[in-house]
Amino acid sequence: MIEMFIRWDPAPEIFTIPGINWPVRWYGMMWALAFIASHFFMNRIFKAEGRSDKQLDTLTLYIIFGTILGARLGHCLFYGPWFDEVDAMGNVISEGYLSHPLNLLKVYEGGLASHGGAIGIIIGMWLYCRKTKESWMWLFDRLVVVVPLASMCIRLGNLINSEIIGIPTELPWAFIFVSESPLPRHPAQLYEAIFCLFLFAYMYFLWKTKRHVLKKGFMFGIMCVLFFTERFFVEFLKENQSEFEGNLPINMGQILSIPFVILGIYMILRSKKQSPHEIKVIEN
Repeated sequence: MIEMFIRWDPAPEIFTIPGINWPVRWYGMMWALAFIASHFFMNRIFKAEGRSDKQLDTLTLYIIFGTILGARLGHCLFYGPWFDEVDAMGNVISEGYLSHPLNLLKVYEGGLASHGGAIGIIIGMWLYCRKTKESWMWLFDRLVVVVPLASMCIRLGNLINSEIIGIPTELPWAFIFVSESPLPRHPAQLYEAIFCLFLFAYMYFLWKTKRHVLKKGFMFGIMCVLFFTERFFVEFLKENQSEFEGNLPINMGQILSIPFVILGIYMILRSKKQSPHEIKVIEN
């Protein structure tokens, strides 16, 4: 029966840079692709609505730093480990972030949380709007168009890395993550990537065809509800990321998704009392 499943064991490294012996990994490339693809579509949005390339370039810097810092700090805060793990002889077998704070900087070792990234993006956008006097609601309603696209790229990076694996299953499309477990498992990363692709298509369609009539905050709200509701339910098909989650009624990813769903519902209801954005239309 094992032969019916998909054996998954890709090399995480693409190549090594000669001279400095620095490996270029697929995960890092997928993060880069996430930013490049997002910038491409945000450029279309900015041009269509009368914003400049300079404004987008400035925003991109805020988003990149906000995303990476938020995702890294979020992982360390939400999932740990916070304290050293020692064996029976007192030897440290796993370093905690509180006792080894410099490990917070080791982004290249992995450990990036999407919920932390979302918080980092929100903070980065707030700082950008504060500096530029841009309408924060206009920006939120536009940036959420590309968030699912970036998330799709990152989830594919998780898949290549054989991380955030699913629970065991006998379904014919199950993956055997050779480097992690001999059991066939749900390819939860692929489920999320496919969902994000469809969500991106839907959000782009809304922007392309309905932006003149949709009220302020609606697109931000609907993306939060759809994205984090899917995240809540797909977590049932994933292994826990940290041991302490086994003692919780739902895992950390689900706990962190609930506030975003509530925020999304609030923004949808709030949008009913708002007017549409004032849009300066520029046709190519």
